[in-house]
Amino acid sequence: MKRIDQGLLFAVIGLTVFGLVMMSSMSIAESFDVTGKNDFYFWRHFLRIVISIPLFMIALVCPSSLLKKCSVLFYMICIILLSMTLLRGESYGTAATLWLKLGPLSIQPVEFAKLAVVIFLATVFSHGHKNAQTLEGGFFPFVIILVIPCLLIVSQPDFGALLVLLIAASAIYFVAGAHPKHFFGGLLATCLGGLVVIATTPYISHRFKVFLDPALDPLNTGFQVKQALIAIGSGGAFGRGFQNSIQKFDYLPEVQSDTIFSAIAEELGFFRILILIGIYIFIAYRGYKIAQHAPDEFNQFLAVGITTIIVGQAFVNIGVNLALLPNTGITLPLISYGGSSLMVTLTGLGLLLHISSLIPDKLSRRRYR
Repeated sequence: MKRIDQGLLFAVIGLTVFGLVMMSSMSIAESFDVTGKNDFYFWRHFLRIVISIPLFMIALVCPSSLLKKCSVLFYMICIILLSMTLLRGESYGTAATLWLKLGPLSIQPVEFAKLAVVIFLATVFSHGHKNAQTLEGGFFPFVIILVIPCLLIVSQPDFGALLVLLIAASAIYFVAGAHPKHFFGGLLATCLGGLVVIATTPYISHRFKVFLDPALDPLNTGFQVKQALIAIGSGGAFGRGFQNSIQKFDYLPEVQSDTIFSAIAEELGFFRILILIGIYIFIAYRGYKIAQHAPDEFNQFLAVGITTIIVGQAFVNIGVNLALLPNTGITLPLISYGGSSLMVTLTGLGLLLHISSLIPDKLSRRRYR
């Protein structure tokens, strides 16, 4: 294997270690409520990192040819898992049925579906790059591949994951050479469909109304919005200090996952949280540069999709915590508690680093200039 992107590798390791350290602080209250001990979620998160490392290492050396051969299989497995989740999934007290129990394990198939769809789209468009501008070679395959997983995700419902998937899939379609008329026509149709869903689905309609006016639901969704902003504001310039967050005690719901960004901002402050945001921007920069210099179309499209999933999810989560977006319930990559999300994120980053190793040495020396 040639030299991988060391800057991206250090960013991945740094965010993973940072997430573990912050979990030791953020999960104290929730851990005590669940088990009577302060470190329950911390050790569970640590165990999930340990489990995810082999997946990361396998992805780091996985041949692109094998991914392409197995792309249909990955896609079909995820359709089956999403269907099983719809029929017999668990909600664990949330508004959405997202978890599927497989023996002693509990997974979120939607997380694996995001990566599977990206791999499949990259495979399809790499076989017909010149036809991506046409309806039959570009738009129709794009829609057909997306329609089944999207309908299953909407039925759960998980609109946060759907948003991230659509953004990543659209990025691949755009880079593959989509005709502007087809691309923006599809975008307009999706937005109109989204407005219909918002207007006709009470659960989603309520979230949007509370997003516009948190006072409409001050004890539930609106409470989360206000407390997240209070936590961020309380951090000031340099924060209250590590483990000194007040909002994580009974004020921020799901503080170890959905609202962890707000609690981190309270402890570290504005200037330090900018560093965290900067690392995600750095990952985006490296990821898209890797895509720009990828040795073939499949790896180019795959790099675009993986980068967009990870960075898109990060900024959707941050946007929710800053009350810039309605509550979506998605995690902050490599930081939040969530085994399926962590495994998929590290697997995707392993694939991205593998693509970086395929870049010819001559380009590798000047890839980021």
